[in-house]
Amino acid sequence: MKKIFMTTMLLIAMISASAQTRQLFDFGWQFTHRSASPLGSSKNVTTQTVDLPHDWDIFEGPNSGKGATGTGGGWFEAGKGEYRKQFRLESEDIIDKLVKLHFDGVYQKAEVYVNGQHAGQHHYGYTPFTVDVTPYIYKDKRENEVVVKVDNSEQPNCRWYSGSGIYRHVWLETMPTLHIAENGVFVTTPEVSAGKAKVQVEVTLQNEGNNDRQGIVEVEGQQQEVSLKAGESKAVTFTYTINNPKLWSPESPYLYTAKVSLSTPLSAQRGAGGESVKFGIRTFSFDAENGFVLNGKKVLINGACVHHDDGVLGAMAFDDAEIRKVRQMKEAGFNLIRTSHNPTTRAFLDACDSLGMLVIDEAFDGWRTQKNPYDYSTVIDSCYREDIHAMVLRDRNHPSVISWSIGNEVIERKDIRVVYTARQMKKAIHELDTTRPVTEALCAWDRDWEIYDPHAEVLDVAGYNYMIFKHATDHERDPKRVIWQTESYPRDAFRNWSVANDFPYVVGDIVWTGLDYLGESGIGRNYYKGEREGESWIKGGQPEWHGAPCGDVDITGWRKPISHYREMLWNSVECRTESVEFATASNSFARGTAEANSTLYTLHSQLYMAVKEPNGYHGEIHTTMWSVWPTWESWTWPGWEGKPIEVEVNTKAPEVKLYLNDQLIGTKKVNRSTEFKAVFTVNYEPGTLRAVASDSSPLFGRGAGGEATLQTAGAPARLRLTPDRTVMTADGQSLTFVTVEVLDKQGTPVPEAAIPCEATVKGAGKLLAFASADLKDTEPYTSPRVKTWKGRALLVVRSTQKGGSVNVTIKSPLPTASLKLKSK
Repeated sequence: MKKIFMTTMLLIAMISASAQTRQLFDFGWQFTHRSASPLGSSKNVTTQTVDLPHDWDIFEGPNSGKGATGTGGGWFEAGKGEYRKQFRLESEDIIDKLVKLHFDGVYQKAEVYVNGQHAGQHHYGYTPFTVDVTPYIYKDKRENEVVVKVDNSEQPNCRWYSGSGIYRHVWLETMPTLHIAENGVFVTTPEVSAGKAKVQVEVTLQNEGNNDRQGIVEVEGQQQEVSLKAGESKAVTFTYTINNPKLWSPESPYLYTAKVSLSTPLSAQRGAGGESVKFGIRTFSFDAENGFVLNGKKVLINGACVHHDDGVLGAMAFDDAEIRKVRQMKEAGFNLIRTSHNPTTRAFLDACDSLGMLVIDEAFDGWRTQKNPYDYSTVIDSCYREDIHAMVLRDRNHPSVISWSIGNEVIERKDIRVVYTARQMKKAIHELDTTRPVTEALCAWDRDWEIYDPHAEVLDVAGYNYMIFKHATDHERDPKRVIWQTESYPRDAFRNWSVANDFPYVVGDIVWTGLDYLGESGIGRNYYKGEREGESWIKGGQPEWHGAPCGDVDITGWRKPISHYREMLWNSVECRTESVEFATASNSFARGTAEANSTLYTLHSQLYMAVKEPNGYHGEIHTTMWSVWPTWESWTWPGWEGKPIEVEVNTKAPEVKLYLNDQLIGTKKVNRSTEFKAVFTVNYEPGTLRAVASDSSPLFGRGAGGEATLQTAGAPARLRLTPDRTVMTADGQSLTFVTVEVLDKQGTPVPEAAIPCEATVKGAGKLLAFASADLKDTEPYTSPRVKTWKGRALLVVRSTQKGGSVNVTIKSPLPTASLKLKSK
């Protein structure tokens, strides 16, 4: 039976009146850290002033081969931390009002104390939570103190890099006892056509006072009066129509605004607050006959699994970093992100809504049988429903979210009781949202697979991790099953595209991974003879590595050749985003707009060329399961003159010619049988390598074949600094990402350059991180020193809360490079 899922999104929820306020609470915390490792004993206890988001692991760097988090966590130390902050509240802020602290994410086992009294706690490090601190706040003008104790000392507990601390935002909220509940506005579109859309807005009110109350709710000019007893919550529903609606899609992520206000009979003339909600309208369905259909059009899903870390920033979830992460995936040609394997941030989903990126929103990695000694299996029965509700309530209005995922490769999959667990997880989701399908990533590590049919039957869309080769026999056995490959090996790009392209019941592929990430040390690495052999999971792990280089994009933002190939396979259109506004930590509408408005994303690589590293150039190459052959945008191979080297050109044009120093090397036909690749073997000589595609492609039209050039680089001569923006917001949260490249005298990137650099940031900004994509470098990411790797590094500047100039200087054996930014 075809399943139709229609919903909308809450992009920004901003309390607009003084009766209900939300204040960023990120600045001026006193932080004390105690390491989990015996090596980091009491002598390493430190106290310092920090601003949030904060991840103490990334500041200290990995302790390769020894850190308490082990090979899965990237060899970081973790441990225990304590955050302490003093604050005052004016009497008008607290008289007859509630005071709450909202935490977007703390890893993990957070305990909150206010004025010495235990106010609340939360275990799971990836879901938001709110603590009512009203009973513990001083009602006079005395200074209050909040203490947050974080315990990440029980290791290992996560299979990837988790980070440690208050790594997402904290908010101080005040509100009347009668108020709109947290995440209490739910917008859906139960009826959508080309001519009109029916919008349904459900508003939940909460009376946390001791007396019965009455409220007046208004939505788009309609009013309803609601009576609530003390302690009662009640939902009211409004409907209205939008004529000729503009539908949300990845190509055109159009957003509407609904206004919700709440007043009381005594305050009706002046208003008592409300929320402005941005939402998008779209319809979608999954079925085995037609695949995934969005707004009446079939869409193939080209997805990427993405972990929560922000590379050189560790787990610190700055809004600008979350937006950048989505933008990187969009520019790489992906149209879906799976939040493997935990709920993401609100800022991340806001960016997906605004830029046009589909999302599988995932709750958990494992369930009742442990993968690590201290993982979620220790608390699942007491916490899973609360954590699922936290995810769904916060995220259910985002049009980017097209599916909820309840788990990943659960260990107990051969125990029939796993079916009951899956049903309970799905039930918890359906208690709050029935507008989206539920999925889960299934797998097999042996020959058993068909025995999981009862488990797959629970799911609306079955997730296959590395099991797409089973699709044909599974379809014969269960012709109504809808499948997406929720994880795949990067090297299988062509096969996975072919399956999704040819079989409608396979709606897409989601590669592991879109981005390189911290933790799961060594997944996706290549190694040379003489180095430690084997996969990442061998006994003892990979102690020289603290991250996984299996992504299409590295942690400096460089797109690897496999990224360009994948984009060429899946995409052949262009799209332009609408004018978008991002909700950011300290300025809900302002920052982020200029960079994102009317952004043109070219979703096809007409022609791309790269060169395979010759086996033996640096050593005898060995690949691993998640790696691809080391391939580079380089025609600089000193010492290899006269020896053969492979050049790979990717295109959907029918023919490619390759020239070296203007001499024709050869001509190759390109089509599906060649996997849209033209591979040439060339005897290396320095100079200019040029690939030219014919201009008679039926896909692109005449004159659109394309050309690509690689130039041999000379000796390193200078550094080039390229910021992603030149103006920041003086809010203490704005970031500028500066790409550092080593160039020769002619301005050609030097691909093997390893130049030691030291950065200084002065003025209205400060250095937050400076690092390369070398996931074996043990220099802390927040250090001002780095050695470029493959000729690149990335510098991140954080604004202060004062405006002015920001001066960036990088010293090295090359001429000093400088850059001036502004903060307003």
